[in-house]
Amino acid sequence: MVYRVVFTPEAERQLEELFLHVAMASSAGTAQRFTSAVIGTCERLALFPHRGTPREDIRPGLRVSHHRGRTIIAYAVEETPPQVAILGVFYGGQDYASALNDEAGEGDGLEGDLE
Repeated sequence: MVYRVVFTPEAERQLEELFLHVAMASSAGTAQRFTSAVIGTCERLALFPHRGTPREDIRPGLRVSHHRGRTIIAYAVEETPPQVAILGVFYGGQDYASALNDEAGEGDGLEGDLE
């Protein structure tokens, strides 16, 4: 089964911030290649959504995967309809556990946030 990959508005904002961070540190071209590669890693979850590490200790249904070691992709797999919701993209040691745990206290963070 192939899952649909959707990005929450928070994940989209984090990707934009990541782009700006890399562009300021390097160049716009490098930032474009890097963020495109992160998006590609997210989109590949459509084929193997359960490959990430379960993090039920942070939030029910949460899984995390990495892109090139320093970027963490936080997501949830939904079976009906089959989709992967990208909840966040965290780079360079950002405290994703606290960020996602805080969001979990406000509901699951998915209602109305998906494309």
